[in-house]
Amino acid sequence: MLTVGQPFPAFKCHANVGPNAESLTTVSNDSAKGKWSVFVFYPKDFTFICPTELVDFNKRLADFADRDAVVYGASTDNEYSHLAWCQQHSDLKNLRYPLLAAQKLSADLGILEPSEHVCLRATYVVDPQGVIRWACANALSVGRSTDEVLRVLDALQSDELCPCNWKKGEPTIKV
Repeated sequence: MLTVGQPFPAFKCHANVGPNAESLTTVSNDSAKGKWSVFVFYPKDFTFICPTELVDFNKRLADFADRDAVVYGASTDNEYSHLAWCQQHSDLKNLRYPLLAAQKLSADLGILEPSEHVCLRATYVVDPQGVIRWACANALSVGRSTDEVLRVLDALQSDELCPCNWKKGEPTIKV
């Protein structure tokens, strides 16, 4: 698994953003040039935990935008599966960030679960220079915390020494 300090791989993925055929697009590293990127990899479309995460990130998009960060969802499913899922699942019809068909990208990152060959529930925060600043992977059965991703993004952007459970606005460690 690629980790902190390594460059995020160059990618160009088919993607879906929304519930209609016009929602199909292509996304690459250039899509977020000069911004922070948050990648939310999930195992499969049409599952149970994944939509809870994707919907929560969608609800919090303004919080990410306030931090000059863009969000991407990604799995090994193709863009047509993403489209069908957004059409079928009422909570995903208003998804406002792309779901990447990330077959090659997930392999390049080393986040494929070995027996199922699906993405681990991995999260990457990538800085504007394309360097991985945070990497986290959960078991397939455990959803992630949007609040924790935002907390880590705040800490990284503070460029300070941030103690355990630090939150934006709290004192940092001065050496």
